[in-house]
Amino acid sequence: MLFNSYPFIFLFLPITLVIFFSIGRFSQRFASSWLVVASLFFYGWWNPHYIPLLVGSIIFNYAIGAGIVSAKQQRVKSGLCRTLLLTGLIVDLSLLGYYKYANFFMENVNTLVGTNWNLGEIILPLGISFFTFTQIAFLVDAYRGEIQDYNFTHYALFITYFPHLIAGPILHHKEIIPQFSQESIYKPNLDYIAVGITVFFIGLFKKTVLADGIAPYAVTFFAFAAKGQALTFFEAWLGGICYIFQLYFDFSGYSDMAIGGSLLFGIKLPLNFHSPYKAVNIFEFWRRWHMTLSRFLRDYVYTPLSHGRQKSWRLMLNLSLTMLVGGLWHGAGWNYLIWGALHGFYLTVNHIWRNIRRSLGQDMRRSTWLGRFMGCALTMAAFIFSIAFFRTQDLNGAILMAKGMLGLNGIALPVEWQYLFGSLEPVISALGVSFKNLNSRVSDTGFNSDAIKMVSYLGFLIWFMPNTQQIMGKYFPALNSYRGDKNSVTKILWEPNPVWSVCIATIALIGLVYITKSSEFLYYQF
Repeated sequence: MLFNSYPFIFLFLPITLVIFFSIGRFSQRFASSWLVVASLFFYGWWNPHYIPLLVGSIIFNYAIGAGIVSAKQQRVKSGLCRTLLLTGLIVDLSLLGYYKYANFFMENVNTLVGTNWNLGEIILPLGISFFTFTQIAFLVDAYRGEIQDYNFTHYALFITYFPHLIAGPILHHKEIIPQFSQESIYKPNLDYIAVGITVFFIGLFKKTVLADGIAPYAVTFFAFAAKGQALTFFEAWLGGICYIFQLYFDFSGYSDMAIGGSLLFGIKLPLNFHSPYKAVNIFEFWRRWHMTLSRFLRDYVYTPLSHGRQKSWRLMLNLSLTMLVGGLWHGAGWNYLIWGALHGFYLTVNHIWRNIRRSLGQDMRRSTWLGRFMGCALTMAAFIFSIAFFRTQDLNGAILMAKGMLGLNGIALPVEWQYLFGSLEPVISALGVSFKNLNSRVSDTGFNSDAIKMVSYLGFLIWFMPNTQQIMGKYFPALNSYRGDKNSVTKILWEPNPVWSVCIATIALIGLVYITKSSEFLYYQF
């Protein structure tokens, strides 16, 4: 079931909410159990055959975690705890490996040894990457002695809770499970409901109007590359920009809808998206983009690899390995591995640059507006280039897209634009830019004024307007897991007044009207 669907908005969400609060008046335990059942129904709406897989994974991991906690409390030899942890990790990663990576592995084996082995079609269960990583973190924390005794109902709700189940955020037990024990969440909170509805419909607008509005342009650019036809320099970059804008509003919209929908129940989710395109370097980008995944990779991959004092080359190697894991988490394919490797390379270069600046005695806490602008522009250029591998389904198409971005397929502009340059035309030509009749390619690549206008509008919203969390800054709809941007000030602050009510009602109506078809969120694929 999609957040951006009429059955979810007008049936599932209100019915689940009313029954939850009705039961909560008499029994918190049964109210929590109801939310588990409702979340399983939400998950099974797509494919009920995978409900037993999710339930089995929950029971198994809870049992392993409880065993580790019990062993530590009884001060049993650490060997048992290590055995339990290893068993849990092997089973979790094996399930994830089978459903997500088995066919990719088999394809490469067949290519190497010339065989034709086939595992058949394996349908990827929705959200398996998210609930697997969530449970791996739970087991590791149990082994580290950071887990208290949790009852099974709260643990099951922690994993299945529908606002995060399909596409994140990746939850941490310390943030979420204690909230289930608070009496306040089982009674309607009108302030939370008002804020939650506002955030939810802002997210719906982002998805159905903005993300889905620019999606056709991104699709046509990348489809052109997928056909094996070369894109010129400006076509490739415009295609990359269209996709990163689609991805921005798609993921931002989902994150808002998850936070808003959860707040209706009085439960705050961690912030997972905070204007990443405003980042001035790649480190800051990853602190703002898919923040809970970045946190998981830092705490459960990078930190274990970097225990103790490490030489600089080892730290950079660990960064690269961590980002390879991040790339592979996003999907099974060489293009995702290359995407992860690119970001590992970016982080390494940034680490070296920071060391050089420190050695020159520069103050890392201060920068000029020009420095911030250049840093943001360079970060975005690097990210857009990496998108050629992230978005494209096959490696050949990704390489064609990347070659186009590097100008290896030529640099051409529509001949209709030639008059705009006037006397500068010889200079433009000397730089290798030609003017060609691209009309025959417009329908294929979307290289037209409509695409450029759409990019301009969305770029203004991204870089010059406050994000949802800043607009709702007085009411803290999400857990404050982001510590940057402390000096951000905006005059556009939401208040429960008639003016804002009209604005949000309008945004909600437009967002609802634009639900014209079933449009999945991009992160459903992971």
